[in-house]
Amino acid sequence: MYLPFPSVFFYSFLAKCQDISPADIAPPRAGLTLSFASPSLNKTIAHSLIPLIDIVRVVPYNRHHSKKATNPEVIFIKSIMIIDDDVSIGNMLEEVLIREGCRVSRAYSGTEALLFLESNRPDLILLDLMLPGLNGEEVLPEIKGIPVIVISAKAEVSDKVELLLGGAADYITKPFDIQELLARIAVQLRYASGAGQPPVLNWEELTMDLAAHTVSVGGREVHLTKTEFAILKLLMQNPSQVIPKSVMLERISEDTPDCVESSLKVHISNLRRKLRDAGEKDYIEAVWGIGFKLKEE
Repeated sequence: MYLPFPSVFFYSFLAKCQDISPADIAPPRAGLTLSFASPSLNKTIAHSLIPLIDIVRVVPYNRHHSKKATNPEVIFIKSIMIIDDDVSIGNMLEEVLIREGCRVSRAYSGTEALLFLESNRPDLILLDLMLPGLNGEEVLPEIKGIPVIVISAKAEVSDKVELLLGGAADYITKPFDIQELLARIAVQLRYASGAGQPPVLNWEELTMDLAAHTVSVGGREVHLTKTEFAILKLLMQNPSQVIPKSVMLERISEDTPDCVESSLKVHISNLRRKLRDAGEKDYIEAVWGIGFKLKEE
């Protein structure tokens, strides 16, 4: 059963109201696809929720997945911005990306794109060159810290070289094969989440320098333990997304092996207190029954 992202709270509510044990619920996958062990329950829930939420599909649950094997399959929803004044191409790309589990934002001119980027930070940008107002070549140098894939009808090698040296992460020529584009997007997102991660993460007043291993709130340095730093890094790498506890434990184990389920709440409590003391407000909130996320104003 596919639930839109705002219905993540309903997922927890549903499990408790139906008295479903955690073993009967398949872990969330891309786009929050939920699979229940009981086929009749799938059908009952789907029929009862149609008036309330947009149900896309019901998927049979495979009991052969082990609990440990499912954690790496959890895919955080990625935000992709399409900057293209061609409505038909933009609509096609938006439909494909949403089907792949991405959030999509649109801009139809260079000026509109830069205004949007002043207060929003997508994970990746698809940029056309022939735009009204500011064109793609003028917009590209203004985009900092976000991978940009240029999509253009310009096929000259000299154009490609100039744009790649000018800051584009990749370049694909129109017309293009959608599977090739999706592969290029996947590569850039994988790179951005690993070696290409910007050395400094920012969220509201929080600043994290990954190279110096420092955190500050409004310019005031906050001293964190290795585990607290790993937890905050994961949250800042996935702003506005709820991180399930099991996923958090899996991911932060890459940086610190000393955090276990029984101590996670203690580490997060200490982290919240330190950030609150420095910034005089809460920066992390618990989402009941699911996990944790950065607290938005």
